[in-house]
Amino acid sequence: MKELGIPFRVVDTGHSDEKYPGTLTGGEIAQFLAEHKSDAYLEPLNSRQILLTADTIVWHRGKELGKPDSREEAISMILSLSGGTHQVFTGVCLRSEKGRRSFFAVTDVTFSILEMEEVEGYVDRCQPYDKAGAYGIQEWIGYIAVERIVGSYFNVMGLPVQKVYSELKSFI
Repeated sequence: MKELGIPFRVVDTGHSDEKYPGTLTGGEIAQFLAEHKSDAYLEPLNSRQILLTADTIVWHRGKELGKPDSREEAISMILSLSGGTHQVFTGVCLRSEKGRRSFFAVTDVTFSILEMEEVEGYVDRCQPYDKAGAYGIQEWIGYIAVERIVGSYFNVMGLPVQKVYSELKSFI
């Protein structure tokens, strides 16, 4: 937001629950979670405020890869992504005193085949336990593993900046 020249401040919505209905898939999950974060923020918004909430998930082989709970789970997630293509979905919710708009963006990410030593080294150095799919594209693993992306790089980082900017223009 800073690079877009949009003034902002970070607030805690009080949201901590990342559960969603089991009938949702891909972008629907990310959008639901972004809306859930927005709904958790109970402070009234004034006419000059827009609340932006977002959530990013990794979707692979028909299921969500969330944040890993352990070293072993992180390694397993990254190895499952090795040599294939997965989707990264970010759901975004914009809310003002006048209403709400939600959407999601998708990016296809293709990983090269990774060696166990590379995966273990990355997990041990970067400890990606706060990242969906156990990786950050902007970290070392992104440099060595990402062969191709189709869609927004910034979406994979957690916010589809171009789409957010476009949606904000029409929202206000």
